[in-house]
Amino acid sequence: MKKQNVVLLILLANLFIAFLGIGLVIPVMPTLMNELHISGSVVGYMVAVFALSQLIVSPLAGRWADLYGRKKMIVIGLLIFSLSELLFGIGKILPVLFTSRALGGISAAFIMPAVTAFIADITTTETRSKALGYMSAAISTGFIVGPGIGGFLAGLGTRVPFFFAAGLALVAAIFSIMMLREPERQANANDENGKPGLSRIFAPMYFIAFIVIFLSSFGLASFESIFSLFVDHKFSFTPKDIAIIITGGGLLGAIAQVALFDRLTKYMGEIRLILFCLIFSAALVFMMTVVNTYMHVLFVTIIIFVGFDLIRPAVTSYLSKIAGDEQGFVGGMNSMFTSIGNIFGPILGGMLFDIHLDYPFYCAALFLVMGIILVLFWKPQPEKLSS
Repeated sequence: MKKQNVVLLILLANLFIAFLGIGLVIPVMPTLMNELHISGSVVGYMVAVFALSQLIVSPLAGRWADLYGRKKMIVIGLLIFSLSELLFGIGKILPVLFTSRALGGISAAFIMPAVTAFIADITTTETRSKALGYMSAAISTGFIVGPGIGGFLAGLGTRVPFFFAAGLALVAAIFSIMMLREPERQANANDENGKPGLSRIFAPMYFIAFIVIFLSSFGLASFESIFSLFVDHKFSFTPKDIAIIITGGGLLGAIAQVALFDRLTKYMGEIRLILFCLIFSAALVFMMTVVNTYMHVLFVTIIIFVGFDLIRPAVTSYLSKIAGDEQGFVGGMNSMFTSIGNIFGPILGGMLFDIHLDYPFYCAALFLVMGIILVLFWKPQPEKLSS
C-alpha cells in the first residue's frame, strides 16, 4: 500500500508540474501585450493553440499509452514540456511563442491520458474514485496556482517563470525515469484495435458527461484566460494582485477537492454535485461584471474556483465508475473535450474582450447555464467493473 501511495504521489506531482506551466503565462500576459503590441484576440489565440495541439494529439496519445506503456509517454511528455517552456522563455516574436504553446499542448496530451490509465491500473474500483479526485485536484491546483507562482516570479523578470517551469519539468522527467515502473495490466480488445470507435462518444452513457466536460472547461478557460486582462484594464491590478487572487482561489479549490469531494459525492452523488456547482459557478461568473472593489473581486474569484474545481473530479469519478474496460478511451475523450473547451473559451473570450470588458463573462455564464439545463436531463448509469 505504501508503494502504491508513493507511485500515486509521483504521478500527481507530474500532473501538477505540467498544468502549472499552462497557468504561468496568465499574469504576465498584460506585460507581454504591451511589449509585443498584441490585442486581446491574439492573447486568446495564444492560449487556445495549447488546447488545439492537445486536442489533435490526445486520441493518438491515448492509444500509444496502451501500445508502448504509460511510463514512456509520461517521461516523453515531461521532456517536451520542458522544451516548450524554455522556448517561451527565450522567445521574442509571436511565431516562437505560438510554437512553444503548441509543444506544451502536445506534452499535456502525452501526460494526461497516460497518468489516468496508470492510476486506473494501480487502483481498485473502491479506491479509484478517490485517486481520480486527487488527480483532478493536482490538475486544477497546477492550472490555478500557476498564475500565482508566475506572478511572483515575474518580479524577477517577465521570462523567469518559464525558465523555472522548464527546469522543474526536466527534474520531474529524470525522477520519473528512476522511480516509476510500468504497471501490470490486463490486455483487452482495445489494445489490439487501438481504441474504441469514435462513435462511442455519442453513446448515451457517455455523451452528456462529455458535453458537461466541454461546457465547464469552456467556462473556466474563458474566465481565467481573460481575468488578468479584465482586472488590469478595469481596476489597474498589478501582476502581484492577480497572483494573490488566483493563488487564493487555487488553494481553496484544492482544499475543497481533498477535504470535501469524497463526502459530497457520497452525500449528493456525482450528478447532483455537478448540477449544484454549475449553478453556483454561473451565478458568480456573472457577478464578476458588477463587483467594483478589490475585496469583492477577491471573494468572488476565490469562490468561483471552488465550484469549477469540484465539477472536474465529479465528472471523472462518474465516468470511471461506468467505463469498465474503456478507461483509456474515457480518459482520452475527457482530455479531448477539455481541450475543445480550452480552445474556444479563450478565443471567443478574447474576441468579446476587444468589444467590451464584461462580454467574456456574460458568455461564460451562458455556457454554464446550458450545462445546467443539460444536467437536468442526465440519468445515472449502472457501474461496471473493469477487468
